Amino acid sequence: MPDFQDSSLINEDLAPIPPEKRTWGTWNYAALWISMSLCIPTYTMASSMINQGMSWWQAVLTIFIGNAIVLVPMILNGHAGAKFGIPFPVLARASFGTRGANIPAMLRAIVACGWFGIQTWIGGASLYNMIRAWYPSLEPINVTSLFPQALPALCFLVFWLLNMFIVYKGVDSIRKLLVFKAIFLPLAAIALFCWAVMAAKGLGPILEQPSQFRDNASFFKFFFPALTAVVGFWATLSLNIPDFTRYAKSQKAQINGQALGLAPSMTLFAFVGVVVTSASAMIYGSPEWDPVQLAGKFENKFMVSFAMIGIIISTLATNIAANIVSPANDFSNLSPARISFKTGGYITGIIGVLIFPWKLMADPNGYIFTWLIAYSSLLGPIGGIMIADYYFIRKQQLEVDELYRHNGRYEFKSGFNNIAIIALLFGILPNVPGFLLQVKLISATAFPDWISHLYNYAWFVGFFGERDILLFADEEEELNYSKG
Repeated sequence: MPDFQDSSLINEDLAPIPPEKRTWGTWNYAALWISMSLCIPTYTMASSMINQGMSWWQAVLTIFIGNAIVLVPMILNGHAGAKFGIPFPVLARASFGTRGANIPAMLRAIVACGWFGIQTWIGGASLYNMIRAWYPSLEPINVTSLFPQALPALCFLVFWLLNMFIVYKGVDSIRKLLVFKAIFLPLAAIALFCWAVMAAKGLGPILEQPSQFRDNASFFKFFFPALTAVVGFWATLSLNIPDFTRYAKSQKAQINGQALGLAPSMTLFAFVGVVVTSASAMIYGSPEWDPVQLAGKFENKFMVSFAMIGIIISTLATNIAANIVSPANDFSNLSPARISFKTGGYITGIIGVLIFPWKLMADPNGYIFTWLIAYSSLLGPIGGIMIADYYFIRKQQLEVDELYRHNGRYEFKSGFNNIAIIALLFGILPNVPGFLLQVKLISATAFPDWISHLYNYAWFVGFFGERDILLFADEEEELNYSKG
């Protein structure tokens, strides 16, 4: 561990993990991904594809392909964490500069704050529906207005406070909850799957539901944005995966663990989601893509309570592991001497409320096309820059002590690597017209169709352009860039 007591670039949370404390093996990473994948947004993503017209196999295949794709940058970015024991914001200093690293860190942190808000809303809504099962006179949650009703809002606040209490107790307090979740939630998912099959009188009628797309053109018009959304789903973790791989015993442990845990668990839980959503269309007349609302329709109050408790536990564990660890480190990176991990967690919680997560979850179209794709357009370029820098320019070699020094090789010009920042802007700009069109801030004729349609491939557009931008910088700049 570097001994820089006078440096403003280090604190206990950002310091590299010494080799003797790197104890995570293959099963730890597989269990981490199984635990994080078994969450309500996974179900919601799959079921929303059914709601938008896909057949069950189209939705499941889309999710498998997307997760197989995002596994690649996940493993590549995880390499530096396992090799040097450093977290994401410190690794970003190598490519963006000691001060410039705050740009990707804050972009990543704000996205995590959004996810934190979404998960917290799901947990609060589950708590409300559990109460409503015992007091059926209560009205369903209404998210058509700017704010939900008083009691749902209070349930949201209670669940938010529970998350903040765990932040106060420290991340170690979540380990037992993750273990409990890894056992309980698969059982709950199996129970939900069995209910759907029995209620629909067999699996056959569910799987026979055809695709709603009239032809291949209409299918692919939805497929590519959906695939981008699936990749974007874990684009956040593909950046900050060093926050977890820094604890790895070896590269083999993080590579095998992630390969075993990510795509298979996401695909299996997505299959449960599409089966249940298809069954709900047969049972209730229209597909219900929100599992919280679906569970609220059960007549047996004990079944509703069991389902909601499962959702609450799942959401709480995933929220801390996936949506607190990274942004807390990212906010700490802004001022390591002043912002601790706990303070960063509290900041995450406050911003998560201010994004109005109940509005994001009100519409599956907005969830996929506005939320998931929009933030993938920010994170794709960051991932491309970091991977191009680490593998093609630095050849997997870093001077760890220099990452924590001012006026060192990663200082660049006043703490900012201008080449990386320019590359980031060039990665984001092609997706801006499509986003503006999606949120209806411009008309469809403002740009040529092909420019607007780039938004459907937002993560890919940003990710794959960065290597050429970095490597084709002029020779002198590239030499300075690699040497600092």
